[in-house]
Amino acid sequence: MEDRFYVKVCGLTDSKNINDVIALGVDFIGFIFYEESKRYIGDDLDANFIKSLTGKVNKVGVYVDEDLDTILEDAEDLELGYIQLHGNETPAFCKAIRKKAKVIKAFGIDAKFDFEKLKKYEKDVDFFLFDTKSKEKGGTGEKFDWKLLKKYKLKVPVMLSGGITPHDGKAIKNLPYKFIKAVDINSKFEEKPGLKDVWLIEAFLELLKL
Repeated sequence: MEDRFYVKVCGLTDSKNINDVIALGVDFIGFIFYEESKRYIGDDLDANFIKSLTGKVNKVGVYVDEDLDTILEDAEDLELGYIQLHGNETPAFCKAIRKKAKVIKAFGIDAKFDFEKLKKYEKDVDFFLFDTKSKEKGGTGEKFDWKLLKKYKLKVPVMLSGGITPHDGKAIKNLPYKFIKAVDINSKFEEKPGLKDVWLIEAFLELLKL
């Protein structure tokens, strides 16, 4: 990987907004296929529009304990390059997904999180995404204690998530953890759920010095 942070913008639902965000040079766009999310893609975006983004940006489908066949069908029909899993998906489930797309497996982090349990996933995922532990599925909009990451010992690259704000670019850049290769931003960069503030994203990218 290049010596810089990749940036994923998640939870977009408006086609013009998506094109504006892509124009900033972000690396990943996340589409949420979890019905209980405020940013659930639903019928907001035409499948042909999503397919038209192929080659412009890495497209990520975000799921929570979804049926395997549904995910595989979406990956093929929408030409999704990555599948992000936020539920209780097993290593075998990740392996099956990986036949169609790369896999980002998300875990909620708190002081009691057992990093040892990640070992069984390491051969079947392309990224681990570390978010803030919550009783709810999906993002919380809150940070976890980044110092907990010193317990992570595997070689799978990490995507940092959880309450990241437009002002956090410099702090993230100065983190001592070389395994953090990407940053996932969402709720702190919005005008309303599903609609991102392009200026805030641009300012964040400048702080990261992409």
